[in-house]
Amino acid sequence: MGAYVNPIYPYKSPADLMSTPPQRKPLIVIGAGPVGLAAAIDARLQGLEVLVLDDDKTVSVGSRAVCYAKRSLEILDRLGIADEACGLGVSWNIGRTFLEEDEVYQFNLVPDAGHKRPGMINLQQYHVEEMLIARALELGADIRWQHKVTAVTRHDEGHDAHATLTVETPEGTFDIEADWLVVADGARSPIRRHLGLDIEGRVFQDRFLIADVIMKADYPAERWFWFDPPFHPNQSVLLHKQSNNVWRIDFQLGWDADPEEEKKPEKVIPRLKAMLGDERPFELEWVSIYTFQCRRMTDFRHGRVLFAGDAAHQVSPFGARGANSGFQDADDLMWKLGLVIKGQASEKLLDTYAMDREFAADENIMNSTRSTDFITPKSRTSKTFRNQVLALAKHHPFARKLVNSGRLSMPSFLTDSMLNTPDAEAFEGNMVPGAPMDDAPVQVNGQDAWLLNQVGKGFQVMLFVDAPLSPDVLAQLADVSLHGGSTPLRAIASPIQPTLLIVAPSPLNIPSMNVIVDTQGLVAKRYDAQPGTTYLLRPDQHVLARWRTLDTDRVQAAMARALGQVGTPA
Repeated sequence: MGAYVNPIYPYKSPADLMSTPPQRKPLIVIGAGPVGLAAAIDARLQGLEVLVLDDDKTVSVGSRAVCYAKRSLEILDRLGIADEACGLGVSWNIGRTFLEEDEVYQFNLVPDAGHKRPGMINLQQYHVEEMLIARALELGADIRWQHKVTAVTRHDEGHDAHATLTVETPEGTFDIEADWLVVADGARSPIRRHLGLDIEGRVFQDRFLIADVIMKADYPAERWFWFDPPFHPNQSVLLHKQSNNVWRIDFQLGWDADPEEEKKPEKVIPRLKAMLGDERPFELEWVSIYTFQCRRMTDFRHGRVLFAGDAAHQVSPFGARGANSGFQDADDLMWKLGLVIKGQASEKLLDTYAMDREFAADENIMNSTRSTDFITPKSRTSKTFRNQVLALAKHHPFARKLVNSGRLSMPSFLTDSMLNTPDAEAFEGNMVPGAPMDDAPVQVNGQDAWLLNQVGKGFQVMLFVDAPLSPDVLAQLADVSLHGGSTPLRAIASPIQPTLLIVAPSPLNIPSMNVIVDTQGLVAKRYDAQPGTTYLLRPDQHVLARWRTLDTDRVQAAMARALGQVGTPA
């Protein structure tokens, strides 16, 4: 056994960034945590220049964000590190909740088969950051360590709108300008405070101890949560298995606990021995005390300054919504920002980033607050309700669904997004406009593959056909001019051409089309599809619109709604 040693990243002189007047960069990201790095990788995948500034020289200390949900893994797939993360992380789908020593509730995050990624993996944040840094550097992102942004000045008026940053380094301080600034500098966000921007919500009066413990144990790879366990009475405990024999254990302490005292080994070790037994050898890797809060900024966009991740919103750790919602922020933001930087859309498109992700933050805060109120009731009535639910759940199945030890992170269905085209025809299932796409097994060129790996490369039209092609479908395709493997829908008079993806139940020999084979029928089932069913997809794998037949006029109108309604570039 041995504790993790943080890598030290090399400092690079800012001499090439210093100039009078200040240099102008198209995109600067503040913060080389998971969200800022995800944004930088996405920018490079779109061919955008990006400069990342971070005041540290290493990855985070301690496990911090631990649980990465299925949707985050699908985003990391597109960014290029999901295989590595899943290979090192501990995959799990099952969570168990105990009252004292009795199990009262169990859930399965992925109850049905046919998904590439598990419901969740557990992996220490420092490992994820290492992977993201390596990927960002591989793609050519310019990451500057020990570059602390001490001030930001907004210039929001006119055609020369930008932000000016003051950066402090070991070699001195300099100013630099950004056409666009993404702020992902964490929950305490110095930039948010410097700009005097509000963040509102609720701070919970309770304290929890995190202990990262290195030990060998044969516990299953599941999430275990105890209410009132015999080894820690009248409080709660959470156990997660991580990579490299590291176990994350969270002990509820109560608001009156002294943080400095509780972190001392002579206080932590007896708690662990009471839980694990005196005979089990273990080593402490990291200990921390935390309180938590559920709050967010009123607005995520302030002119050319865009906030993402914990800088924009915070939730309690119960439910694993912090880093997971941050990855979804970056996923939503970067395709929109890419179009704006390239002059393919008005910057008003970025208002929909703020609206959509503010909605998602409110949803996460609501669910997180409910979990936290159940776990740490602060009134006699709430505690009585919680205890009665737990007592009933021991013997009565109806009560088990009321047990809330942290409803796990799920992606938001952006059903009210102004980008969507509402259904005009009857559909069943979950793939409504605004929904994050469901995955399913497919074949491409005779090789096993996954649906979500075929999308997320710009706007796409997904057309379901039968095999062989029916006369109706052939007639629909007659209006579509095909060009190479990208299959743009030339009939769409839009500044951005969606590409065509055909889904068939068996192989089709159509040389110039992107064809995937729905080998198990799960794509058609999950998308309630029949021959002719057409979906318009966003670059971040959300549904924009769907119809029962391909009609290029309706596709064009939906593209105009998604882009033109929020303005076109001048």
